[in-house]
Amino acid sequence: MLSSLKGPERKGASTRAARLGSPPDATGKRIPMDSDLRQWIGREEVTEDVIDPQSARLMRSILDPRASLAMGERLPPLWHWLYMRPSEPLEALGSDGHPRKGGFLPPIPLPRRMWAGGRIEFLGDLLIGDRVRRRSRILDISEKRGSSGTLCFVTVEHLHEVDGEARLREEQDIVYRERPAPGESGQPRITPRPRPDLSVVVKPDPVMLFRYSAVTFNGHRIHYDREYATRTEGYPGLVVQGPLTATLLANLAARAADTPLASFRFRGEAPLFDLAAFTIHAHVNGTDVEAWAEAPEGHAAMSAQAEARR
Repeated sequence: MLSSLKGPERKGASTRAARLGSPPDATGKRIPMDSDLRQWIGREEVTEDVIDPQSARLMRSILDPRASLAMGERLPPLWHWLYMRPSEPLEALGSDGHPRKGGFLPPIPLPRRMWAGGRIEFLGDLLIGDRVRRRSRILDISEKRGSSGTLCFVTVEHLHEVDGEARLREEQDIVYRERPAPGESGQPRITPRPRPDLSVVVKPDPVMLFRYSAVTFNGHRIHYDREYATRTEGYPGLVVQGPLTATLLANLAARAADTPLASFRFRGEAPLFDLAAFTIHAHVNGTDVEAWAEAPEGHAAMSAQAEARR
């Protein structure tokens, strides 16, 4: 895997970026924050990788033992996250297991980092054996303040090309936030949903979460280190990876539509944990598919919309 990093480029950079303030930490003190993180907008990174069958077989062992993964066959939706994986050395990681901030991503001085959602356009097929070039660019940085404190959103675009032809375009929304105060927890709302055409019960356990973290080379400790997740981050258990839930939903949507997807977008609404099973649902309306992950308590943990190819 090869990667290169280009500095900030103002051309085409979003004008929506906010000059971020200095939110208080848990003690009420102000957190030092770079007064002009807008310089990261337009920053680019280029990475190359090969869609090798072995990585896909490892994913198949976690998600779908029926997937056919011979050379030249189509990669299932969102399995591209297996490739162009981060490869920072151990000394370049933070205490949470993530790469330290300030490389490609801006040094947002907020402790929690989560993948809030994303949008994917399938412009063509990524095939087993393809050599893929991914061009990544930071599109936007913005700050919001709400009842849960300061939130900072970073939007990253990824364009995947094979032999100069665009095959997949993606936007990822990454959110940084303060740690909640002890005992603070939101109450997700239960909203009406259509009757599902297809539902699957998912039983997450530590082995499943560890294997997904391993195959995607995701070092975030909340997914496999229970003591860190509960004592340091304050979660009740191991956290199910957002990309894992999104991948489950995308594959269910393609299965329900019985055709490859043209687009997929998702938004995380509440975390899922390894403490109980959850259910994923899909409802088909023509070429549109609504999909969602239902937490044990009945609320949606993730919502998604897909469009099937015509």
